[in-house]
Amino acid sequence: MNKTKNTLLLLLTAFIWGVAFVAQSVGMDYVGPLTFNAARFIIGAVFLIPCIAFLDVLKKKDSAKSEAPSAGCQNLPSTDPTDRKTLLIGGLCCGIAIAIASTLQQYGISMTTVGKAGFITALYIVIVPILGIFLKKKPRLIIWVSVILALAGLYFLCMTDSLSFSKGDTLVLLCALAFSIHILIIDYFSPRVDGVRMSCIQFFIAGILCGIPALILEHPRFSSLVAAWAPILYAGILSCGVAYTLQIVAQKNYDPTIASLILSLESVFSVLAGWVILHQALAPREIFGCILVFIAIILVQLPVRKKA
Repeated sequence: MNKTKNTLLLLLTAFIWGVAFVAQSVGMDYVGPLTFNAARFIIGAVFLIPCIAFLDVLKKKDSAKSEAPSAGCQNLPSTDPTDRKTLLIGGLCCGIAIAIASTLQQYGISMTTVGKAGFITALYIVIVPILGIFLKKKPRLIIWVSVILALAGLYFLCMTDSLSFSKGDTLVLLCALAFSIHILIIDYFSPRVDGVRMSCIQFFIAGILCGIPALILEHPRFSSLVAAWAPILYAGILSCGVAYTLQIVAQKNYDPTIASLILSLESVFSVLAGWVILHQALAPREIFGCILVFIAIILVQLPVRKKA
């Protein structure tokens, strides 16, 4: 049941991120990449503060119902300095990784085609299991088959021109590497800390890391931010505040390679969002690519037959 719930949460995350490509494209018409990222990360962090307070209230109520009160024992939040230190380190590492990945992606998209950027970014589904080998996490054979199918599907879905690498392509490739590291960092810290709190910290860190150079290099204007309010709010509240938090919660005790495969569906959802919102029709090869990616996700979710 937990695996099914986590799978559904990761699918929802991929859907939100897929639609966010539309918001990112529209937002770049008004503000620079660093300004857009800084605004959405800060909004995402602020959005999570009342969510944390609300979840704490729910946890206290659940704890009060499930445990009988005893003398001298109260359900107080943990004040272990080790836990707080782990939470801060996890939030800092995630914040640095996501700031680097998102900045590289925004700059890369401005220098290359959207199709090539989508394909190259999705290479994190290959990079994650490769990096996992160095962390002594040996992927199953079916995972490698799913990775190959997903890559083939993403090729038909996203690639529309030559495979030549430009400066923008190189930046997006580095972005895929940074996103892979972000997934592995979450895999390490999410079982050890509160996922929502770590998500809030990572967005504040990422917002600061993007905001300082944005003020120096892009000189953002308030009028430009107001003009881009809709895509910034979507990217901040849903893409950051909701989706990245869902990713952290869902990846708890979940295979990071399988998680990366499910999250790669954001490319499928981005094409569908462009079709529905921007009225961009799907070509037969794009439909075929969607089918291949969905097959890869289904294969990787098949249960493992255990030896007697």
